[in-house]
Amino acid sequence: MSSIKSNEYREEKNAIVGGMLYLVATPIGNLADLSERAVKVLSEVDFIAAEDTRNTQKLLSILGISKPMVSYFEHNKRERGEQIIERLQAGESCALVTDAGTPAVSDPGADLVVLCAERGVSVTSIPGCCAAITALTLSALPTGRFTFEGFLSTNKAERREHLDDLKQEKRTMILHEAPHKLRTTLQDLAVAFGKERRISLCRELTKLNEEVVRTTLGGAIALYEQKEPRGEYVLVIEGMTQDRAQEGAFWQNMTVPEHVQFHVDAGMSQKDAIKAAARERGVHKNEVYSQMVEQKNSAK
Repeated sequence: MSSIKSNEYREEKNAIVGGMLYLVATPIGNLADLSERAVKVLSEVDFIAAEDTRNTQKLLSILGISKPMVSYFEHNKRERGEQIIERLQAGESCALVTDAGTPAVSDPGADLVVLCAERGVSVTSIPGCCAAITALTLSALPTGRFTFEGFLSTNKAERREHLDDLKQEKRTMILHEAPHKLRTTLQDLAVAFGKERRISLCRELTKLNEEVVRTTLGGAIALYEQKEPRGEYVLVIEGMTQDRAQEGAFWQNMTVPEHVQFHVDAGMSQKDAIKAAARERGVHKNEVYSQMVEQKNSAK
């Protein structure tokens, strides 16, 4: 009896509802990973909002599905988001997809979900592939607690600040990276965390050339000095362990000016070095700045 009720519940939840936004996870490489429920939703919604309609059309063609599509991506999300909401409020159903993986994770789909919440439009998620979680499970690093950090900024100051914020992070960290940026990112990670920090580099997940390299940041740098990075990467980085946390208190025997100078010598501007020293000491940057001024005045 309970089994029948359970099946009825599943059937009811699988019925396409007008005025609903469906977040549909698509394969990150292997087409067989697309769920039966995802195919049903893509087949039955009124229209599909896609990151790139050309890529989604290839998937739909393989599945034998023909649906009206609109593009929805970072640079048109404001205008197109309003248009999608209007159609949903008028009673249409929409499936939101990215080129690969789960929409709304490090993706403008998150803005559409917020808009739906603000306008009282229902949203449901059709679970499936997620590159970050797939890589985490393959990493051989702790999976109990983790933080997803997406892509690092290409702006040098923002990138350095982001990595500075992660220096004391104890959870396993997950990043995405493009092949042409991998070498620079590995160097930046080594500066932030040290070359002995463990990392798993996962590329071409679920595809024919899937590869997982488990090494240290120093080992990864050496590897890709000899090897050309290929394919999209998910980087899974070990968090700060207790032993490394104790090692990380390198500044304990330094004066504040010496602490700042340590970061300057490592390539930071004095402004960024003051911020880093303040963050590591757990004090306001103005306190560090004041001590720098005092030292400068006493040296006159």
